[in-house]
Amino acid sequence: MLRILTLLLAMAFAPLAPTPAFAVFPDEVLEDPVLEARARELSKGLRCLVCRNESIDESNAGLARDLRLLVRERLVAGDSDEEAMDFIVDRYGEYVLLQPTVRGANIALWLAGPLMLLVALAIGIGYLRRRSAAAVAAEGAEALSAEETARLKDILGQ
Repeated sequence: MLRILTLLLAMAFAPLAPTPAFAVFPDEVLEDPVLEARARELSKGLRCLVCRNESIDESNAGLARDLRLLVRERLVAGDSDEEAMDFIVDRYGEYVLLQPTVRGANIALWLAGPLMLLVALAIGIGYLRRRSAAAVAAEGAEALSAEETARLKDILGQ
């Protein structure tokens, strides 16, 4: 009886479960399923300029809708996927890409992280080597003579 009740409750609340939200409205969908599939693929790689780190395929923002329509217009006009993406990047800049290219000024951004890691490792290794060399030098220092030890005890009042 308890299992049946649990199953009924699960079925009753199933429609309330979170599902991925796609913001493509029915009036945006192209009649040609091949073009629509291409448009969806392109939309997944374009950033919503309002929502940040959300693709235009997932965003409900007005600008995302405009970008989705622009992608579909370019595909209907006969552009290849590359031509459509180039058109949008030329118009909005490379920031519109969720996966920026590795060329031009972006090379510095792509290389900055690994280079900073290497610099940090070099600094850390240098510090540890100097520290261990100082410890070895301190161990090799001459011990206090009997006269110096007596003087030290006198100063310390022992």
